[in-house]
Amino acid sequence: MWEHVKAPIALTPKGDVIFDDPVLDKRHARKIALVRRQESGNAQGVINGIGVVTCVYVNPQQDRFWLIDDRIYDPQGDGKTKWDHLKDMLSVWVYQKRLPFTGVLMDSGYATKTVMLHIEQMQKTYYCPLKTNRRVDDSAGTIPYQRVDSLTWTQAQRKQGKPIKIRGGPKDHKVK
Repeated sequence: MWEHVKAPIALTPKGDVIFDDPVLDKRHARKIALVRRQESGNAQGVINGIGVVTCVYVNPQQDRFWLIDDRIYDPQGDGKTKWDHLKDMLSVWVYQKRLPFTGVLMDSGYATKTVMLHIEQMQKTYYCPLKTNRRVDDSAGTIPYQRVDSLTWTQAQRKQGKPIKIRGGPKDHKVK
């Protein structure tokens, strides 16, 4: 795919990459390879479909974007998770292609310890929501972990964020 899209891409060090995992709806398919039952956010339920992990490059200064990579999500065929595909693609774009970007945007399904630490190791910033039932600590250990949706926020924190420790993460490691 890169060979077909690299020429028209307007690269910028202020760029971002977006990862998503759409499911191509194949509800009526009976004998198509790679079709399996999986959760689809678009269909708001479990459907027969083909899972894909996509990577889109965004130039926010020009308000333009390009699909630069995708991988079929076939855990029975290649043994890889969606998180493995994201980490593989990021490694290619950072270390081999040396694509200029600063941020990685992804949905809450990718907000795992291994993905976040992988992105941090590459010295990139990531933005992703946490699921409301995720256990976090904003008290520096003075109270037990609590659900994200039970945190209290000041007006300033609503705008700028606040440091929290995610349960199961490395000791003293906080995200904002």
